[in-house]
Amino acid sequence: MYRKLKILVEQGLAKQVPAVGLGAFRIAFSLVIFQEIIFLYYFRHLIFDPVPFFDRASPVLHFFLLVWLAVAACLVVGYHIRKAALANYIFWVIFVVFTPMWQDFDGGFDQLMTGSSFLLIFLPVERALSLDNLRLKLRMSTLQTRYEPNDKVPVIAYYLPVAVSLGLLYLDSGIHKLTAEFWRNGMGAWLPPTMPYYMSAIDMTPLLNIKPLEMFIGYTIIVFQFVFLFLFWFRPFRVPLLFTGTLFHTGIVLSLNIYPFGFAMLAHYCLLVPIRWWRRLKKAFRFERPRLIVFYDERCPLCNRTVIVIQHFDVLNAIAFKGLQTHAKGHRQLDSIPESDLLKDLYALDSDGHLYSGLDTYIRIAISMGYAAPAGWVLRLPGIHHWGNTVYRRIADQRERILCGEQCIVPSVPLSDEEDPLANWYRRYAATLSQQVQRIAKFLVLVLALQLNSTIHYGVLYRCGETCDIGAAGRLLDQVSNSIINFSHVFLGITPHALYMHDHFAGYNHILALTYKDPSGRERWLPFVNEEGRLVAPNWGRVQSMWANVAVTSHMHQERLSKFLKKVTAFWGTELGLDLSNAEFVVKMKEVRVPMDWDGDLRHKNIAQPWQDIGRAVWQSGNFRLELRNVDIEAL
Repeated sequence: MYRKLKILVEQGLAKQVPAVGLGAFRIAFSLVIFQEIIFLYYFRHLIFDPVPFFDRASPVLHFFLLVWLAVAACLVVGYHIRKAALANYIFWVIFVVFTPMWQDFDGGFDQLMTGSSFLLIFLPVERALSLDNLRLKLRMSTLQTRYEPNDKVPVIAYYLPVAVSLGLLYLDSGIHKLTAEFWRNGMGAWLPPTMPYYMSAIDMTPLLNIKPLEMFIGYTIIVFQFVFLFLFWFRPFRVPLLFTGTLFHTGIVLSLNIYPFGFAMLAHYCLLVPIRWWRRLKKAFRFERPRLIVFYDERCPLCNRTVIVIQHFDVLNAIAFKGLQTHAKGHRQLDSIPESDLLKDLYALDSDGHLYSGLDTYIRIAISMGYAAPAGWVLRLPGIHHWGNTVYRRIADQRERILCGEQCIVPSVPLSDEEDPLANWYRRYAATLSQQVQRIAKFLVLVLALQLNSTIHYGVLYRCGETCDIGAAGRLLDQVSNSIINFSHVFLGITPHALYMHDHFAGYNHILALTYKDPSGRERWLPFVNEEGRLVAPNWGRVQSMWANVAVTSHMHQERLSKFLKKVTAFWGTELGLDLSNAEFVVKMKEVRVPMDWDGDLRHKNIAQPWQDIGRAVWQSGNFRLELRNVDIEAL
């Protein structure tokens, strides 16, 4: 079995394919990271402060968030990717382990991001759509030759994240779904969007009220999750799996308020897009003919570097570059310019025959490239144009030219080990094909063993422990297994994906909300849970998970509820400018239904349920207390 795995890994390393899909995955995945860090920074006081704005967390956390944001930006644009990927992984591990993100603000999203961030360290994602490629071009090119970095990657670089981050997750989730009654009834995709705490602002009632459709979706999801890991390796199944998975996760984004998880999963589907589709997409958006011809001094190092930079970003093929020394003759507009002046600037001809020079050439380049047009428009503004022209003139007049004739060669300067020690270590570690095969195979075996441990522990031992006595040996095995899960959970993101199961929804028949009175005495809803019972923007993602999965559940505890009511009222009260030295919030409750089988028009029924006041949350002189009237929260 292990020998067969090594053969498959070796075949995956031997087959080379374009890296564009891997680059698209890196950008999409990094954008998810980027937006999540912005979310964390916005809610930093709610998430990290023991009591928001009163008992503050260390400000170093806020600084680290900003550093992490810069790291994510480097991943998006592909700048020093290897270092940025390592730093990003370390940040995920540290923040998940040492902050409340693990227990209080976790909904399974962090484990997906940790696991894929670990893989990102080793994947050759810099070979497409990256600034690292541009850095190599600039460093290795000469006046005579243009260096083109390797844009091919082993096909296994596509397979690994799909198998580990998607395939194993789906298989584990599918196994757990078989233990849930409402999933076995075909209602798995129907129930969460009918529960106010989980539904999005988009009213999906027309679809939710079609029982056969919802049953078809529910059973299709289970089948899809079981077969994905075993079928995506084969080309005929990739496009059907791509469409099914994309629809599946787009539905999550649209119908539930846990959009970060949906977008993170969708990012991985860039790796299933057929290479020919990327080629067709590139061809569809590229101009058949360049919109601008730019003439440059072939013997000017600065001009050559400028050409390399512009060509790297000219994804639409809008600009054609020609050397003045070899292509200027025959152009009427250029023939009239003395040679001494001709070599001082970049010149451009558009399709209408208009000639541009100096800064105006750069403006036309930006406009012709399409997506960079706003930069060109800004440079045309009075004042900015004059200032930009002054800067351009200073640089252009001070540039150096190579005057040693046609045979002059500027030697390339390769990256040295001292300049990039991390890349040097990476090359040494994966020096030979045999070493790569051995290490990848061992890693896959380790990941599979850790995932099986997690699945068996929670899918078999945990379920069995609820109904039968597993004995002393079983309890010892359970402790060992749990210790291993803690390790795999932290460092590889391998965790049980038993999310939104029957043991979470069963008995979840009451939800809570908060109101306050404005200075005029009018009762207003805290911008957290609205009158429908929905968590409103931006309280989605991990904040929704905190409230709907930890604070308010089918098994509420008054102490835990008081803790999170304190955090929510302190955060939003301060954001609203309320005086928390003497403030009062009304705690409201209403009943909802979460049946394990079909109930027509349930979304509207749950929204329409009336609220009742059950107590108040009081802030007085910086102290908080929860007062409930004749309601036993723990008995609900």
